[in-house]
Amino acid sequence: MNTVYAFSAPALTGEEVRLDSYRGKVLLVVNTASKCGFTPQYQGLEDLYKHYRERGLEVLGFPCNQFGLQEPGSEAEIGAFCERNYGVTFPMFAKIEVNGDHAHPLYRYLKSEAPGVLGTQAIKWNFTKFLVGKDGKVRNRYAPNTTPAEMKTDIEKLLDE
Repeated sequence: MNTVYAFSAPALTGEEVRLDSYRGKVLLVVNTASKCGFTPQYQGLEDLYKHYRERGLEVLGFPCNQFGLQEPGSEAEIGAFCERNYGVTFPMFAKIEVNGDHAHPLYRYLKSEAPGVLGTQAIKWNFTKFLVGKDGKVRNRYAPNTTPAEMKTDIEKLLDE
């Protein structure tokens, strides 16, 4: 498996979404949480999505409860929270694990393609971001404290490829 297109994941609604349906798009894949200090980044992610969607950007949110139990809600609660508080319209997926034996295969792939600091593969916290090119290959990994706005230049370069 050498691109993200080999994977699928359930949406918040439970419907299985094949990532090859995003072929030819630039993807920003983010593990999210509703009760985290970085939760306001939902607004920045939505702003990126609205600004660049017409040019081919898709933001994909993957709720995760592995960090401080900061995503305790059900899929319905997560969806309602994101819509009500941040007007999220980008695709959100069902809650997953990003580390450990039960890590979603997509996240195993993302981490192997773009290790963190000192080559560590583990996701350190909520709102770790992976930028994927139109070819389905991981191009960059960003720390939780990297704001969505700070990624604009990298996103624009990939959109222009």
